[in-house]
Amino acid sequence: MAKQTFTTGQVLTAAQMSSLQATALGGGDTTAKTSSYVLVAADAGTTVAMNAAGATTITVNTALFAAGDTVFIQNRGAGACTVTAGTATVATAGSLILPQNDAGILYFTATGAAIFYDYIQAGAVSPLTTKGDLYTFSTSDARLPVGTNGQVLTADSTESTGLKFATPSGASGPSFAVYGSAAQNGITNATFVKAALNTEVWDTDNYYDTTLYRFLPTKSGYYQINTVIERTVTSISFAIIALYKNGAQFNRVHLSDSGVNFTANCGTLVYLNGTTDYIEWYVYMDGGTRNIQNDSDQITTGVWIRS
Repeated sequence: MAKQTFTTGQVLTAAQMSSLQATALGGGDTTAKTSSYVLVAADAGTTVAMNAAGATTITVNTALFAAGDTVFIQNRGAGACTVTAGTATVATAGSLILPQNDAGILYFTATGAAIFYDYIQAGAVSPLTTKGDLYTFSTSDARLPVGTNGQVLTADSTESTGLKFATPSGASGPSFAVYGSAAQNGITNATFVKAALNTEVWDTDNYYDTTLYRFLPTKSGYYQINTVIERTVTSISFAIIALYKNGAQFNRVHLSDSGVNFTANCGTLVYLNGTTDYIEWYVYMDGGTRNIQNDSDQITTGVWIRS
């Protein structure tokens, strides 16, 4: 029964009494709606029953209801129904979104303010549907579908729930392999010269710069750096492969050799800060003809082990 005004001495009919009783017990006249609806003053003391396959809204405006008025709202349809503040304010401790078969009471504390008491409350109806789904939240409780095998849960502020499943970079990367596309001839005697490793075999995270000949990771962590350089020389007394970190020598291998051709290896574990640190490769040869051969087997690899 809609809200009514009675006069002194008025005699109520049996139908009026039955309707008042139903309202008092939380029932009341039912107004069926199959699309979004804006409440009107006549809805006070009644039940608004939403029944739509798609999503709907019930809009609440001011100056229609008095303090103490109530509207019972139920959702029978498959589409979620959202109680929406129009010109009035609507507070709740639960959820303003009613899934199918949920219901609640809109109670007015003033003509322009109401509290919505969600019967089922936010968590009573689970949005989860599949093994491995996670219960999350955006503007309301939400389902985060399970990822694929090997993916991990990752924070991502661009996602509606702030979370997503993603494939991790893992302990096997990032990695790269490079070599010089041409022989590096005429290296200055007894001087550290940067190796011009300008051709990538692979570069999983685009960390190697083929113009500056340096490794510049954006992820902080420990990297295993392995270097193989083949030289063609005559009559030299020794040669050095050196790793430079941020322009300063960090590690090196020193070889004494008077032969013509030889291959040198240098490997080390180094921590690199992903915002500032970089690695470069230098060679040093004393005496004779000093060349670095172009060879695709002559590679440098970096493996991010842990942060």
